[in-house]
Amino acid sequence: MLKRLAFAAAAFVAIQAATPMAWAGEILDRVTKRGEVKLVLLNDYPPFSFINDKNELVGFDIDVAKAFAERLGVKLSIDTPAWEVIAAGNWRGRWDICICSMTPTAERAEVLDFPVKYYESPAVLVVHKDEARIKGIGDITGKTVAAQSGASYEAYLQHALKITAPDAQQPSFPFGKVTVAPYETETVAFQDLGLGGGKRLDAVITNYITAKERIDATGQFKIVSDKLYAEPNWVAVEKGDAAWSAKVKATIEALKADGTLSAISKRWIGIDITG
Repeated sequence: MLKRLAFAAAAFVAIQAATPMAWAGEILDRVTKRGEVKLVLLNDYPPFSFINDKNELVGFDIDVAKAFAERLGVKLSIDTPAWEVIAAGNWRGRWDICICSMTPTAERAEVLDFPVKYYESPAVLVVHKDEARIKGIGDITGKTVAAQSGASYEAYLQHALKITAPDAQQPSFPFGKVTVAPYETETVAFQDLGLGGGKRLDAVITNYITAKERIDATGQFKIVSDKLYAEPNWVAVEKGDAAWSAKVKATIEALKADGTLSAISKRWIGIDITG
C-alpha cells in the first residue's frame, strides 16, 4: 500500500513538473512585498462561495481564504471571473491562489500546481423532484445533462475525467452518450432544471454539498445517485513557483492541524469535510 501511495504521489508531482519552473519565488515575493494575497473563485457556488441576502460574498472557501491570509499576515482581495477562466491557468500575475473547490485533473495539472488538498466531497446526480424517468446514473443515456462549463463534471459526462491526485479513485462511466449542456453558472442550470425534467434539462451533475444546499433552499430537486466519484478538492496556484507552493501547503496544513479548517467546515456545512 505504501509503495502504491508513493508511486501515485510521484506521478502527480511528475505531471505538475511537465511545465518548466518559470517564476520560482516570484509569487511569494510579490505577496510579501504587496502585503496582499489575490484570491480567485466563483460567486455562485453555495455554501462554498456565494452572494448572501446582504450582498456579501461569503461561504466556506471565503472563510478558508480569510484564515489563510490572516495566517500569512497579509490582506485578502477577491476576484470572481468565469470558471473556465480560472481553470485555464496562465493567470500571469492576476491572481495568487484559488481556494475554490477545484479537483486536480490531467488537463489542469498542465497549467496549474496543486500544493495541498483541503476537503473532499462526492459528485452526485440531481433531477427535478417530480422526475420519474431517471432513477440512477445509468438512466441519463440519451438525456440532456447540465454541468458547470469547464468543471470536472463536464469531463465526467464526456467520459474524459481523469483525476490526477495521490491515491485518487478514478471514476467509472456507467452510461452512454448524453447531450452535455455546459452552463457558465450552476445557478442558471438549476433554474432551468426547476422548470421540470425534460423541458430544458433532464439532470445536473454537481457536488453533493452544493446539491443539498439547493435542495434545502428550494425543495425543487432530489438526488438520485449514490456517490458518482470522490472529488478531492485542492488549492490551486499558478504553475512554476515552488516556494509559493511550499508556503501554501504549510499554511493550509497548519490550519488543518490547529482545527481552524474543521471549525469553518462545521460552521458552513455542519460536518467536518476537511479531514
